[in-house]
Amino acid sequence: MKLTEKEGEVAVKLARKAIEVYLTEGKVIRNRLSGVFEEMRGVFTTLTKKGTLRGCIGFPYPVKRLDEAIIESAIAAATQDPRFPRVAPDEMKEICVEITVLTIPKKILANPKDYPKYIEIGRHGLMVQMGPYSGLLLPQVAVELRLDAESFLSETCMKAGLPPDCWLSGAEVYRFEGQIFKEVEPMGKVIEVTF
Repeated sequence: MKLTEKEGEVAVKLARKAIEVYLTEGKVIRNRLSGVFEEMRGVFTTLTKKGTLRGCIGFPYPVKRLDEAIIESAIAAATQDPRFPRVAPDEMKEICVEITVLTIPKKILANPKDYPKYIEIGRHGLMVQMGPYSGLLLPQVAVELRLDAESFLSETCMKAGLPPDCWLSGAEVYRFEGQIFKEVEPMGKVIEVTF
């Protein structure tokens, strides 16, 4: 079930509140919301500062209630993304918060050379798994980087720490869709992003 614009706004504000409370008080908020927020959903929180990635962590699969997944992914994006130093409390006034609510990843069952035919840029995100390695790129990444389907597959392989052509040689490839809500400016209006 898709989120309404209002629910998307609630999701983004919940993520921001979770980060701000955790960074200033060291506490994990416990906001139990109703409706769609009670559903088990996959979700990612993305933080950007002046248009540059500042943190992104989430849950690809629906292993938690949406409200809990938003809170946990938001805090993790601000404090546990190994690519970046921990976000400082006063930095939050410069950071835009974005939430992507995912559909369940589905394995692409086709000849690997045909995988690109099953990927619609701007609609699908990708996850690649091979042995102990896995990597995920959200749908917006392909649009932002102007990737075609083959390049998107290769980038997802590299995100997993695998060779860029691993999708042709035994890696499992999954696709999913995401509904994206983000602040247009730090602490500002929340919009739904469509491509």
